Amino acid sequence: MKQRLLVPELLDSMDAADPRAIRSRLDLRFINAFLGNERWIRSKLREHSEKIHSLLELGAGDGHLLRRLHGMLPKAIIAGLDLRARPEELPSGIHWIRGNFLETLTDGKADACIGNLILHHFDSEALRTLGGKLQEFRLLLFSEPLRKTLPMRLARMVLPLAGEVTRHDMPASIRAGFIKGELPSLLGLDPAHWNVKEYESGRGSLRLMAIRKPTS
Repeated sequence: MKQRLLVPELLDSMDAADPRAIRSRLDLRFINAFLGNERWIRSKLREHSEKIHSLLELGAGDGHLLRRLHGMLPKAIIAGLDLRARPEELPSGIHWIRGNFLETLTDGKADACIGNLILHHFDSEALRTLGGKLQEFRLLLFSEPLRKTLPMRLARMVLPLAGEVTRHDMPASIRAGFIKGELPSLLGLDPAHWNVKEYESGRGSLRLMAIRKPTS
């Protein structure tokens, strides 16, 4: 596919109580389960669990992933960053920082920073700004739409079963997604300081894991 194309996604500007937004979040649960994004994030965190004492999730949404991680990493300090207010059902042991995480990320220091289907919302300049704020973390895990023809074909098979918001937002997210090599460059993950691995899933995700090298 061609260069990234960013257009506003409908869900981003909708009231959380809007029935269309509720349907869209249900669609996202199904899409995430199909893509296996959260399973991948949890598996990588489990591999590094002994070194994770604190963790931040960017764009934590309704807190679904945070709740899973809270049970998986009971001794870790876990926080979500999002524009929306703290979800009412979120356990009290999970911290919440409301606001634009490009501005609030410095309010929370942690070992690991994760994100699921969030970075594709931002243009190159915003990603460079974010990358500058990520340099102090030890572990980065991000799963994003893969900007290729196959994911778009798979999306077209699913869309007739989805709500109207998802029918707009899913193709838009793929067009705004990434191919291998783009995210490390945009985030400024210098190979001299980071061990970076990228994975393409067979179902349409691009996954990035970056581990900061020890300073000499």
